[in-house]
Amino acid sequence: MGFISSFRDNLGAWINKIFKKKRAKIGLYGPPNAGKTTLANRILKDWSGEEGTFGIVSPIPHETRRAIRKEGLIIKANGSTIELDIVDTPGMATKIDFKEFMAFGLSEAESKKRAKEATEGVIEAIKWLEDLDGILLVMDSTEDPYTQVNVTVIGNMEARKLPLLIVANKMDLPNASPSKIKSAFPQHAVVPISALEGSNIDSLYQAIAAQFG
Repeated sequence: MGFISSFRDNLGAWINKIFKKKRAKIGLYGPPNAGKTTLANRILKDWSGEEGTFGIVSPIPHETRRAIRKEGLIIKANGSTIELDIVDTPGMATKIDFKEFMAFGLSEAESKKRAKEATEGVIEAIKWLEDLDGILLVMDSTEDPYTQVNVTVIGNMEARKLPLLIVANKMDLPNASPSKIKSAFPQHAVVPISALEGSNIDSLYQAIAAQFG
């Protein structure tokens, strides 16, 4: 019975390898305003033609306060095809103060409501890690990468042994420095892009295919 069971399992794995599409569920993580939703919308537009359905892009931090999932995006790169389920998550933060929303002109009541929703969103994003095959960690390449949030997120993902690809976003800005991100986290692959302009986006798709395919 042991031999038959083992043979059946191996045969099933062989059939799946030949006939099933590669599929991965990938989460977009990172601090607020790093460009996660902009990147999610870019990926969606490039591979399905849909415009901006992941969410609204705003200068106000924590605009995305609930995880949003899109299934079945087919990406072709490096001669291979991978089917992705993309999850755009709320911005990760170690502390969320309602006063930061008031600085953008929101009322105190609305600011406190947003702060509560943003805190719940961070908790939801952490829970999503249990159900993902890999992570795109989006960083703003104009900012200091060695922050408590980035170090905490990377440490969490390494502890979970999740495949991780760092996206150095906003390379189109004059003060961008993707090399600082590479120096801060040399143990992980870093791909510089501009999600807004689409610069170097093909390199990201090739890296996704190589990392998660």
